[in-house]
Amino acid sequence: MDPAVKLAHESALRSIARVVEETTPPTADAPTKVTRLIAQGGVMVLTGAGVSTDSGVPDYRGPRGSLSRHRPMTYQEFSHDPAASHRYWARSFVGWRVMNRAQPNRTHYALVELERAGLVGGIVTQNVDGLHAQAGTGNLVTLHGNLDHVACLDCGALESRPNLDARLEGLNPRFLERWAVADDQVNPDGDVDLTPAAVAQFVMAGCLNCGSKKLKPDVVYFGEPVPPARRDAAFEMLDGSKSLLVAGSSLAVMSGYRFMLHALKTGKEVAVINGGPGRGDAKATYLWRTAVGPAFDYVLDELGL
Repeated sequence: MDPAVKLAHESALRSIARVVEETTPPTADAPTKVTRLIAQGGVMVLTGAGVSTDSGVPDYRGPRGSLSRHRPMTYQEFSHDPAASHRYWARSFVGWRVMNRAQPNRTHYALVELERAGLVGGIVTQNVDGLHAQAGTGNLVTLHGNLDHVACLDCGALESRPNLDARLEGLNPRFLERWAVADDQVNPDGDVDLTPAAVAQFVMAGCLNCGSKKLKPDVVYFGEPVPPARRDAAFEMLDGSKSLLVAGSSLAVMSGYRFMLHALKTGKEVAVINGGPGRGDAKATYLWRTAVGPAFDYVLDELGL
């Protein structure tokens, strides 16, 4: 790696390795206060991996998070090391079908109900699983993209992931039978751990437009900036909201944490619902330490929805 790429890679590794510890006690009577905030309307919701764990999609930093067994690949590794990108695609070919089977859970549907009731103005999600859209969320910014699409790093052409997957199956007959893993071994970025022998056997497909094998899931990797259009859309949504609700996110990475900082800077109240500690807990107006599913069940019951 050249010096600039290496510097960005090392910064991404620090972000991945960031440890978020419990620092702040939950707010007294948090369920009532958070519900009252939502009842006022005009809420932007920022969601993280904790919203999708009930759908079988793992998180990074939870008690059984994937960081305990797996370090995600940085953008610098993926884009500058052909062996690393080949390894990713071999592992993702196995893991993607688990992600593809995931269905929205009660939290995704609760947020749809709150949006339709006029209380939630929109959702910005850090998740790449597509479950908010599948559940029916209307005003949605997918901050980190979606695993359902693949982009060519050479020519920019896009291809649907199901279409690429069909081509990969044709190039790799019986690969899935030989190297299948348990669903709980899939990581949040959609890949799994495979042996070097499995990776060596995998055959990668090329771009349909230019033939390049530099294909990348159309998602933001650690060490890669959020596309300006998505970032700006998220800030526009936040500026048009009365308050911010963070659900199921530790805010360990700046791409999410910056929205809390901006909301507080502009005088908005910020509520956090999360089962584990978060980077912004000490700054939150209201901190509700609980799993997100039961929390939104409570909110809907209290609001009569």
